[in-house]
Amino acid sequence: MVKLYDKGAYLLNGTDIVTDEAEVKARLGQDIAREKAAEQTIAYRILKEHNTSGNMDRLQIRFDKLTSHDITFVGIIQTARASGLEKFPMPYVLTNCHNSLCAVGGTINEDDHMFGLTCAKKYGGVYVPPHQAVIHQFAREMLAGGGKMILGSDSHTRYGALGTMAMGEGGPELVKQLLNKTYDIKRPEVIAIYLDGEPVKGVGPQDVALAIIGATFGNGYVNNKVMEFVGPGVGKLSADFRIGIDVMTTETTCLSSIWVTDEKIQEFYDIHGRREDYKELKPGAAAYYEGVVYVDLSEIRPMIAMPFHPSNVYTIDEVNANLKDVLHDVEKKALVSLDGAVEYSLQDKIRDGRLYVDQGIIAGCAGGGFENICAAADIIRGRYIGADAFTFSVYPASTPVYMELVKNGAVADLTAAGTIVKTAFCGPCFGAGDTPANNAFSIRHSTRNFPNREGSKLQSGQIASVALMDARSIAATAANQGFLTSATAMDVEYTGKKYHFDSSIYANRVFDSHGVADPSVEIQFGPNIKDWPSMPALPENLLLKVVSEIHDPVTTTDELIPSGETSSYRSNPLGLAEFALSRKDPAYVGRAKEVQAAQKAIEEGKCPISVLAELEPVLEAIRQAYPNVGEGNLGVGSTIFAVKPGDGSAREQAASCQKVLGGWANIANEYATKRYRSNLINWGMLPFITEEVDNALSFGNGDYIFVPDIRKAVAEKQTDVKAYVVGDSLKEIRLQLGDMTDNEREIIQKGCLINFYRG
Repeated sequence: MVKLYDKGAYLLNGTDIVTDEAEVKARLGQDIAREKAAEQTIAYRILKEHNTSGNMDRLQIRFDKLTSHDITFVGIIQTARASGLEKFPMPYVLTNCHNSLCAVGGTINEDDHMFGLTCAKKYGGVYVPPHQAVIHQFAREMLAGGGKMILGSDSHTRYGALGTMAMGEGGPELVKQLLNKTYDIKRPEVIAIYLDGEPVKGVGPQDVALAIIGATFGNGYVNNKVMEFVGPGVGKLSADFRIGIDVMTTETTCLSSIWVTDEKIQEFYDIHGRREDYKELKPGAAAYYEGVVYVDLSEIRPMIAMPFHPSNVYTIDEVNANLKDVLHDVEKKALVSLDGAVEYSLQDKIRDGRLYVDQGIIAGCAGGGFENICAAADIIRGRYIGADAFTFSVYPASTPVYMELVKNGAVADLTAAGTIVKTAFCGPCFGAGDTPANNAFSIRHSTRNFPNREGSKLQSGQIASVALMDARSIAATAANQGFLTSATAMDVEYTGKKYHFDSSIYANRVFDSHGVADPSVEIQFGPNIKDWPSMPALPENLLLKVVSEIHDPVTTTDELIPSGETSSYRSNPLGLAEFALSRKDPAYVGRAKEVQAAQKAIEEGKCPISVLAELEPVLEAIRQAYPNVGEGNLGVGSTIFAVKPGDGSAREQAASCQKVLGGWANIANEYATKRYRSNLINWGMLPFITEEVDNALSFGNGDYIFVPDIRKAVAEKQTDVKAYVVGDSLKEIRLQLGDMTDNEREIIQKGCLINFYRG
């Protein structure tokens, strides 16, 4: 089904994978240097066109367009305003698809929406009102273009199937673009995703995506690399099918994606009235890839990613055939994911030897596409979901998609079956809509199924869980009134309805400045839209207290700052910070604030011991070896340890919430994604690496770590940093900072990106 090559390979003429260089020479009739062949990938060519550094090993990228949604755009624009923003220098689209229903404790959603509208007018942007489109669907319909690059503040910013290299990063990276700065990275490796064969009837894009995620996530095969989709199987897939696979590449932890393009992608642009944005893309005659993922599409069967990660994959047939064993395995994994905080079991979902599901949802950028919903309607037509606990909801990804589904009768078929068809909204993906009942089990064609991602509240003793599936098998399950069913088990004639895009709703409702700023517009603020608090520069010496210790194999951004209702405080940095690690380590905020009080005392010219008495013996121990450490040259802050933090969302709040609570660093064995590490740096936090095994650390929760001359170490580009665990004496440890650009080092020295741009 999916095979990973253990070394790099050449792709000849876009069709043949060759690993032996002698064979490559024989077939080409000439030598070709690996380095030159690596320049023949689609990804390399696009990166070269957008690189401003003149050095392809050290990229400085300027993107063509930007996009954000209403969890992130307020913070981005507030940061940019504080850093000198005058106008948007490129097309910047603000969508309102994450907080579109109701406020649940923080900012009234419409306050943020009006902030966005007035900023689009003032600075020359595009504003998409609530319920019109989810962020990525609007980008596909209106922004993508062959050979272009788009940067979004949402991790699932992926438009590779349309020939656009897109990346999802934290807000500060968009701020840099808004201030005419660049996105600075080492040139990423490129991995070929070689598609062969053709999917069988009933298999959808989510099935293919989950198979790839299952094969690549755990081993990091594509981590921070570009996935380039090639091979004869690509041509067997519709544009919608490719898009559905492409959006899920984020869950492999890759950096970006790009696909070969053909007449089906040209047709996509034709349908959307943008033929001029199509560009044929294909690798050169001999392109070299650092790895290959071979996918036989014909062998893939309907898949299910069981809780609590998209990589926890099985075939649906495998689950049904080994139900008790699979559920037992999930429950064992839950003990790690949930820290034993609540009892968790799925055994009660077994009814007469079958798995009963409480909820089915097709939604968002992954599931809400036209073909997915049409297929679901074909499956459920003439059937009904029943009158038991099972519910079924469908969210078309945009109003134009919804309009066409109304016109072709799909909405009527779904509604007659008992389905609730709703508006374009990302809520089910991150816990802001259709939260299941306690102990309920939901199947969703959406992007993630992390713990509590569906909106349950572990801290209140409530737990529910989500499995990811394709829309077709979700509809098959709905047609069987909640009993888990593979779409391939259904005898269905798929109608294959053609899509017609009607742009009138956008023309009538979307505000588009066409790049013209109006400085006279007054920005409309709500009472809970707050500025960022002031943040000090990196001190000469740093004293860190470990205030949380996380030993999970991977720590998601959802665990660092929960999604769902907490995002109602998105516009209030201090208000949102109160929820940091609330589901993983509820004591974190209190511990961090205690340490922060010492730093605030220092900034006010007071003795930190006066507010944190435990510092007295700590400082005494330090001064035995460093007698000059003290007033004017010492900062005090908090840090956390996690084995591998940062999988998941691009939202920078996972880092910024720690920073506004006085965090100065993270210590990790490795960082799950580039974007989380970048977020730490942009908020002035040190991304330390330790080589110590996580279960044998020389420090623990509550310990102090003294890092002398840290400012000097950063300035002098040291990668290996000497530090000490403080007890009765100092115990030396080594921490690594890893590779950083000159700008990143300066950002850390100045305390955060805002300070960096203020000068």
